[in-house]
Amino acid sequence: MRVTVIGAGYVGLVTAACFADVGNKVTCIERDPARLSALRERAEVPFYEPGLSELVRRNIEQGRLTLSPSIAEGLPGSQVCFIAVGTPSLPGGQADLSQVEGAATEIGHAMTGPLVVVQKSTAPVGTIPKVRALVEAGLAVRGLNHRVGVVSNPEFLKEGSAIEDFTRGDRIVLGSDDPQAIATMRELYRPFNRNHEKIMVMDAASAELTKYAANAMLATRISFMNELARIAEAVGADIEQIRKGIGVDHRIGSHFLYAGAGYGGSCFPKDVKALAHTARELGIDATLVEAVDAVNQRQKQRLFEKISDHYQGALAGKTFAVWGLAFKPNTDDMRDAPSLDLITALLQAGARVRAWD
Repeated sequence: MRVTVIGAGYVGLVTAACFADVGNKVTCIERDPARLSALRERAEVPFYEPGLSELVRRNIEQGRLTLSPSIAEGLPGSQVCFIAVGTPSLPGGQADLSQVEGAATEIGHAMTGPLVVVQKSTAPVGTIPKVRALVEAGLAVRGLNHRVGVVSNPEFLKEGSAIEDFTRGDRIVLGSDDPQAIATMRELYRPFNRNHEKIMVMDAASAELTKYAANAMLATRISFMNELARIAEAVGADIEQIRKGIGVDHRIGSHFLYAGAGYGGSCFPKDVKALAHTARELGIDATLVEAVDAVNQRQKQRLFEKISDHYQGALAGKTFAVWGLAFKPNTDDMRDAPSLDLITALLQAGARVRAWD
């Protein structure tokens, strides 16, 4: 199958490389000239993800994966087009959909035949109808009436294990009311759906909200454990023993029960804020979701508070080593990493910092 992936970032490049590796002809769009050149000429991935450089290199060398600077050049002839561009947070917490909307408009101006457009980027409920309208508007300007199917297909990748998550994930969510588009997606995902049925078909709104619900649920567990750790510390209890004690309960499970310096990365902070913003727009009091974010912001200051208390506030001139900068192991992603909050606070207190990762 001929596939175009718009965006050669974390989600886009993993998606493109994995589909190419099972025999599809994939074109990945990267607008940044330096990144495009590095990928084309040296198969150089602009971020760290175990196994991805080798996967990209192999598929470029074998001709299944190509890079293009524009949708106009890379889309014609494709049967499926994934939108995998950034949806960063705006100051109010809502997702910035400008890149998604721009991509949808360009798709309408560049597609040359029937196409399934797949929204891969995390986007709020109601994005799929917007994407369809923009694609169809682009076609109308050209006087064309090509068939357009639009599907929400949220990603559930974890940085550090993205290839494993894509190829052997526990579910593939497809949100659409278009049976033909769903059939095309089933065929595309067939190599990753062999051992048991992983595909879950639902309406687009449910698929969009499923992604936010998953990330908010995991973030909630982290914030709960961090709040519980403060209580445990105050009463002389051991949070590690508590973690083990509740983790063996099959109703709870052991995942995401580790207390720490707070969550970070490109997903949890952004998606929790976006979900809270959606609730506010709907007039819904999302007290729990907003509390998850508030607890996390407070937890990110906790390490500095403990250091400052230990030295009775006398931090000026002292040197502190920070071991580990990324928001989690096996990644170089420092977006919203707790280390940044700690380092900033130390520097503002007049301390020196030596950081290593």
